[in-house]
Amino acid sequence: MANAVVTAADAAGGMAVVAIGADVSGATSPTLKRTDLPNGLTVLSESVPGARSVAFGAWVRAATLHEQADEMGVSHLLEHMVFKGTRRRTAQDIALSLETLGGSLDAYTEREHTSFQARVLDEHLPEAAAVIGELIFEPLLREQDLALERKVILEEISMVEDTPDDIIFDVHNRALWGDHPHGYAILGTRATVKALDVPQLRALHGRAYHPGRLVVAASGRVEHGQLLDVLQGAGWTGRPCGDMTPFAIDPVEAAGPHAEHVKRKDIAQTHVVLGGQGIAHGDPRRFTFALLDMLLGGGMSSRLFQRVREELGLAYSVQTFSSAYLDTGTHGVYLASAPESAQEALDAVRDVMREVATNGLSEAELAAGKRQLRGQLVLSMEGISSRMYRAATTALYGEPFRTVDELMALVDAIDEAQVRDVAREFFDPDRHVLVSLGPKSVR
Repeated sequence: MANAVVTAADAAGGMAVVAIGADVSGATSPTLKRTDLPNGLTVLSESVPGARSVAFGAWVRAATLHEQADEMGVSHLLEHMVFKGTRRRTAQDIALSLETLGGSLDAYTEREHTSFQARVLDEHLPEAAAVIGELIFEPLLREQDLALERKVILEEISMVEDTPDDIIFDVHNRALWGDHPHGYAILGTRATVKALDVPQLRALHGRAYHPGRLVVAASGRVEHGQLLDVLQGAGWTGRPCGDMTPFAIDPVEAAGPHAEHVKRKDIAQTHVVLGGQGIAHGDPRRFTFALLDMLLGGGMSSRLFQRVREELGLAYSVQTFSSAYLDTGTHGVYLASAPESAQEALDAVRDVMREVATNGLSEAELAAGKRQLRGQLVLSMEGISSRMYRAATTALYGEPFRTVDELMALVDAIDEAQVRDVAREFFDPDRHVLVSLGPKSVR
């Protein structure tokens, strides 16, 4: 297997087309191709033989991490508002545009990016590109729509507040990161959402929703030249690059170990998150970290599930979680238990984590973990939506595109010393922030 990097010039527009990480055999991973357009738009595609559909997505490099405290939630609100109408389509037209073709249209706001995605038959790729292009470049952002959508967001906040296993993660983020944007609620707060206005939405739109801050990726039955033609036909390539002034982001530092409790008498369980700072997206230890996270709480065979649920019967739900960002990451353990047994369940979680942090994994566990992680990686790349996201990640995080064989080799290279080092640094529960929500606190 060799990595081929081929550069060519597009005769029409002078565009650089790069084939990244080409799998010479062609047996396991098609070539990922990338074009950086003169207006700043980055376009990536991966053709998947045998597919009859296309996953198409656009990522805006602006989201919660780039907000100020008094405008918390503005990125999420803008994501909602673009669906209220464009210069060419009403809100109903947008809703019907792809669904009537058997496709789907969705959007979401994360900490670092706002994403708009579609899944359609290959013949309907032009419609998907046109609709998402209008959402990104031509939203109306009208005052009357804001009044209605603000109510929707407030209902969404209420829904989260009524869902303890959702809100506990917002509580933990705030406890871990404090006033840094990593600790902000993506939805915002009731106060900030009520205060946001159309000029703020238009300011964010003008600064972020332009080709220079966009990454487009497609996967499935699509050829790169075809994708570029579709984007040109939908007007993407003729849009000017806008303001590229970097967003100011303060350095982030996690809080030291401490415990916080939110009293809730109206729920039957105590919900607990014990977690801390994880690894950044490009950290070379990511596969070692993923292996430990998986073996601790990634499924029914994990140590935490077997100990806390199967052996002790102390919780229905116990699992690990992790998120990686450009500058840092977060991870931990979530569990929900009856108030009278929550402390015992938490103590059992700590015992399991301390054992791993102190002793690492045995040779047999490491070998089994590698097999499991290899399987999960391959299965996660079977779907074209997953391939689309993987393609976008190479541009969003500046990571190399790796074939399946290369990913498997990275997993196989994990050794016991690496596991011990990562376990000691990240999985010691005494270094973590503890938050609980429910009628009774834990410590």
